[in-house]
Amino acid sequence: MNRGLASVRLLLGGRVDDVRADLGGGFGRLVAFQLTLILLGAGLYGAAMGWWRSPLMAAYNFVKFPLVILATTMGNALLNGMLAPLLGVDLRFRDSLRLVLMSCALAAVILGGFAPLMAFLVWNAPPLRPGEAPPEVVYRFIQLAQVAAVAFAGVIANVRLFRALESLAGTRRAAGRVLFAWLAGNLFFGSQLCWILRPLIGSPNLPVQFLRPDALNGNFYETVFHAVATLLRSMD
Repeated sequence: MNRGLASVRLLLGGRVDDVRADLGGGFGRLVAFQLTLILLGAGLYGAAMGWWRSPLMAAYNFVKFPLVILATTMGNALLNGMLAPLLGVDLRFRDSLRLVLMSCALAAVILGGFAPLMAFLVWNAPPLRPGEAPPEVVYRFIQLAQVAAVAFAGVIANVRLFRALESLAGTRRAAGRVLFAWLAGNLFFGSQLCWILRPLIGSPNLPVQFLRPDALNGNFYETVFHAVATLLRSMD
């Protein structure tokens, strides 16, 4: 228990010496604990959002949202492992994986903290009934609240490790380039994986499914654009 709490403090602290010591060690228990944080934190957040639709959607989301985080971690670690040396930071793939995993675990802790707030939001929203669409403004607002919470957690988790990147790079400029690539990779991989798996609400006019047959149609950015446009029209 004390070891687990110490691991959480290491993640939240983001101190350079702690991060470098973590990179110098083996994969072991700390990585297993970070994976547990991702499964629980992201799972609870996904379940809180899915509950607005149905208990089955909440159960699906408890599995799907951690899958999105883990798949994003692997894709981003591979991308950063290739880009970091070109951007001025000598990172091996294993070190890139450890850093990305640490930041994703921190994001999952933040999302787990947001879970009760999001549960309160959907509890007070009009219920989603089968075959009955909610007011579009409410639906779009909750969609954007999800995007904002996930984006906030991702940015905070990545920026928290900036000092460690700066220490590894030796210069602030090189660390900034790697951080920008890191954030761009998270946005690209994570957002499109969220679109494919739909781990949050789903369409109220369609049956609850783990993976929709048309999952590859459309994209995340088009949905965000329509959500923003709907809210702006409602203010006229």
